Amino acid sequence: MSEAHPIVFVVDDDLSVLKSLRRLLDICGFRVGTFSSAQEFLGNYQYNVPSCLVLDICLPGLNGLELQRTLDEQGHPLPIIFITGHGDIPMSVQAMKAGAVDFLPKPFTDQALLDAIKRALDKSRSDNAVRSELADIRKRLATLTPRETEVLKHVVAGKLNKQIAADLGIAEKTVKVHRGRVMQKLHAGSVAELVRIAEKARKIST
Repeated sequence: MSEAHPIVFVVDDDLSVLKSLRRLLDICGFRVGTFSSAQEFLGNYQYNVPSCLVLDICLPGLNGLELQRTLDEQGHPLPIIFITGHGDIPMSVQAMKAGAVDFLPKPFTDQALLDAIKRALDKSRSDNAVRSELADIRKRLATLTPRETEVLKHVVAGKLNKQIAADLGIAEKTVKVHRGRVMQKLHAGSVAELVRIAEKARKIST
């Protein structure tokens, strides 16, 4: 699926709502996937392309909030726009605190939904870019030897080559060699960039 054609998933147990939303989104040029239950959605959705989820909060079986939590636990948190004819303020607050992009009470205007979808897809593209960068960092870190990893930790802690050599019990020129290899493997052009990469790596491991 191309970047120019993101997909909007819609989950609602009201078939008339699914039909009308599919028609609207088709007209607007979106790829659309419609599902009448959370379980059906979980068995068919894709998360590796720019996408968002228009989700009814009141569903049979797994409800909207439970589906939101399930996606988060699976590590595939899609940007979600909740829609409901029965929602209340506590449900809205809970949904937004859990990361929902918007919460639209029925009936809502086409424009309100399209505006929310635009924000959600922008967030999806941003999230995908971050995930791609983190995967690349993880791949590069895996190429470091144990000694290079030690040197990296000392460098980002702000230590000089002489201090690192003393701490690790190796020659200063050996530290310089390891440091150069670390910079090369991590594609870092400066210590500042190395620190930035290391900080992102720390977030990966937490």
